[in-house]
Amino acid sequence: MLRRILTNQQEELLTDERRWLSDLRVALARFEVTPDDQTTLDRSIRQLDELFLLVVVGEFNAGKSAFINALLGQPVLEEGVTPTTTRINLIKHGPTAGRTVAESSVDVITAPVDLLREINIVDTPGTNAIYRKHETITQEFVPRSDMVLFVTSADRPFTESERAFLERIRDWGKKVVLIVNKIDILDTPEDVTRIEDFIADNARTLLGFTPEIFPVSARQALRAKLDGDSADLLTASRFEALERYIVATLDEKERVRLKLLNPLGVGAHLVDKYLAVIDERLGLLKDDFAAIEDIEGQLAVYKEDMTRDFRYRLADVENVLHEFENRGIEFFDETMRLARLLDLINKSKLKADFERKVVADAPRIIEQRVTEVIDWMVSSDLRQWQAVMDHLSRRQVEHADRIVGQVGGSFDYDRARLLDTVGRAAQRAIESYDKEAEATRLAESVQMAVAGTALVEVGAIGLGTIITIIATTTMADVTGILAASAVAVLGLFVIPARKREAKKELREKISTMRQQLMSTLTGQFDRELERSLHRINEAVAPYTRFVRAERDRLTETRDELTRIREGLARLEAQIEAM
Repeated sequence: MLRRILTNQQEELLTDERRWLSDLRVALARFEVTPDDQTTLDRSIRQLDELFLLVVVGEFNAGKSAFINALLGQPVLEEGVTPTTTRINLIKHGPTAGRTVAESSVDVITAPVDLLREINIVDTPGTNAIYRKHETITQEFVPRSDMVLFVTSADRPFTESERAFLERIRDWGKKVVLIVNKIDILDTPEDVTRIEDFIADNARTLLGFTPEIFPVSARQALRAKLDGDSADLLTASRFEALERYIVATLDEKERVRLKLLNPLGVGAHLVDKYLAVIDERLGLLKDDFAAIEDIEGQLAVYKEDMTRDFRYRLADVENVLHEFENRGIEFFDETMRLARLLDLINKSKLKADFERKVVADAPRIIEQRVTEVIDWMVSSDLRQWQAVMDHLSRRQVEHADRIVGQVGGSFDYDRARLLDTVGRAAQRAIESYDKEAEATRLAESVQMAVAGTALVEVGAIGLGTIITIIATTTMADVTGILAASAVAVLGLFVIPARKREAKKELREKISTMRQQLMSTLTGQFDRELERSLHRINEAVAPYTRFVRAERDRLTETRDELTRIREGLARLEAQIEAM
């Protein structure tokens, strides 16, 4: 166990490392980390208490099993030209040779070899084997390693699949040693040097540094060790340089250093991975916030435009009433004169003239103007719903191919579901929008308000009829006054007074009508506008709440992961300086 060989300083570093990695585990759990990543981190933490783990990887037929046999000095593993390693082989020290099944994809092999008292060796399936599952379990095991021995073959060095796999190893921050096996098939030492240089150049380009590279012949080395007296063969295998390096690298101090560093590499990899996910999600949410602000801006402009346009449309209705009033004043000036006394006495004719010349088509025009205002309100509301729906639809299309949420959790699903919910709410509002029914509802509301003020019974009559009734009652009152005064001896003095009284009454009635009609239309407009804005805001609200809550959650997690990353970096520097 690791703790048995730790100094006080190393023990403190181990304690700090466990604390930082535990903080990382909690932070990632809140972020809904993938089960695979959670398992990898858990294993990496447990690995701190285990022996040094040396993992051997490489393509099928590169000679991994032969290399391990040569390193152990005996044929512990089966060799062959077919994929003989189909499971993870964990090789440990034991008094006798044996094999047991430890996990679903791991066999434990024991061998009485002194090297295994200090380290465990892992033999993995070929990364290019026909069984793709083999490559998967190999990739899952690499994060548990303390050092990786990457075996390539001299007859096909540094293939494309080896490059890709080595790049994934690099992402985990592992110490990597490259081994070029089967150099015995090469004709000259110059051929070996050329291959070594080729691998060094490619590894430097891929990793950013040149790892240790050892050209060997595992077959020759094992034969020399088994024969016991083939010094020339062992020298030709060039295996001794690799063994000296491994012994020097895996002395007690270096083993502890690598053992402490490797979980930090796993932690740093996961921190960087999920910080990238968080940044991507925050970028997406930034666009969502922009969309929400656009919608809110649209609604604000919509409200301003509607209010401004409504005043213009209301002015059209007022103009009809002004013209109505002007015609009435002119009618009284023209009719209520002593010269027209006979006409004033003829009550029915006077009323008919008033309706024909003054009332005229004012009720129809007013009703038409009010209908136009109502139709405009209904159409504008519908267009605004369509604008919101189109905006949200673009949000769905623009980011349909974003790979977000697939690392774990339900972020992308929840976001897409809310976008879809809001979009469908807008779509339903549009599809169920009955313009005629909405217009009828608004018209009836206006009629009821106007009729209520005028004390007119409302049945199936329209606004124009109501206005006609209100207007003609004015003439009834006027003609009644005139009829009563027409026989007066002082008619010359009575008529001007009655005319002034009639004008005043007409102005008051039209003013009341105007005020009531304008007030009714304005009140109805304000209510309908607020109703429309409220419905849209209510539809968008779940999406808005989600975006804001996710931003807060992601920002908090990003801050926590950044803190952990800084802590891991400080700890790594302390271990390196140990």
